[in-house]
Amino acid sequence: MACACLSFASEPYFRATWVSTVANIDFPTKAAIGNYEQQKADMIAMLDEFQKMNLNAIVFQVRPTADALYASELEPWSHWLTGKQGEAATYDPLEFVCKEAHKRGIDVHVWINPYRVTGGGSKIESLAPNHIYHKHPEWFLKYGTQWYFAPHLQETRDFLCKVVADLVTRYDIEAIHMDDYFYPYPVAGEEFPDAEAFAADPRGFDNVGDWRRDNVNLAIEQVHNTIMSIKPHVQFGISPFGIWRNKANDPRGSETNGLQNYDQLYADILLWMEKGWIDYVIPQLYWEIGKKVADYKTLAYWWAQHATEKCRVYIGMAPYHMGNPKMAAAWNEGNEICRQLRLNRSIPGITGECYFPSNVLLKNHHNLVDSLQQVFYPTYVSAPRK
Repeated sequence: MACACLSFASEPYFRATWVSTVANIDFPTKAAIGNYEQQKADMIAMLDEFQKMNLNAIVFQVRPTADALYASELEPWSHWLTGKQGEAATYDPLEFVCKEAHKRGIDVHVWINPYRVTGGGSKIESLAPNHIYHKHPEWFLKYGTQWYFAPHLQETRDFLCKVVADLVTRYDIEAIHMDDYFYPYPVAGEEFPDAEAFAADPRGFDNVGDWRRDNVNLAIEQVHNTIMSIKPHVQFGISPFGIWRNKANDPRGSETNGLQNYDQLYADILLWMEKGWIDYVIPQLYWEIGKKVADYKTLAYWWAQHATEKCRVYIGMAPYHMGNPKMAAAWNEGNEICRQLRLNRSIPGITGECYFPSNVLLKNHHNLVDSLQQVFYPTYVSAPRK
């Protein structure tokens, strides 16, 4: 049975889901790696289900680990798609997705990870011979067990923008999208290995935190400028970790007590919003209403207060918590996502949602899909555009 609540308004409203490819979370399935006809059939089946839910956008991950789920001359084909990095597919998944999604009134937001080179079980030894790592090993750093582009290098920013320019130029997409992986999440007992680089070229900064934030700011501004120079109608969106800063550390921050974008990931989201470098933000509010250290309600209001004409605020939702006995009771009692959707509708400034991951959304936990179809998204509306 669908949950009872007020229907959503009919104006443009972002109704989306992330389609993750890293570690074959959503697409392609592990069983379909290298089976391109099965991949096409699976994607069509997913898009058909999204259309039934009246979703109007997907956020499709095409560059999970400095690789490509599309035909690229800059980076090798992804092993998540073909089974071996660099081995060519017989079709272009991004081209296929754009064509099939647009048939169904679904926008395509192309999701790229800016710095990650390995992850999801991939190893540096498995990188294809034509990977940029082999041409310019000096551009990369190892932190923990993973490898990353060095965020402080102009070469990193330039290469990232080459990738963005290629995508924007060649594909009929509505947006470029990045998630929360800027500087990586902290590894216990290990400092990110850029002390020598900071000492050699601090660019006038007297502490490494401000310098790192400026490194990311420079990348975001350059990506924005790249998109604007090619197709100004293409949007640029960010989906950050759900807390910008805690109020204990900054009077502008939220009444929370968790990891912070600004301090641990060096992502000053508010600055990007204020500058108009990004068109939308989707904070990952993957917590329940009432959670002590990070209350969904507190954060939904906080982010909504920062929505502007330049930058819209959507909310990242976590259906993957529903029915999980390891999670707080709220995720197993009634429908926490429905409670959050009702709250969203009461907060001016929130103009959309995005669900992670799509494979869990499709499982209809606690009749969530029924609720979307019957109550929250009963009719199709277009996604917001520039």
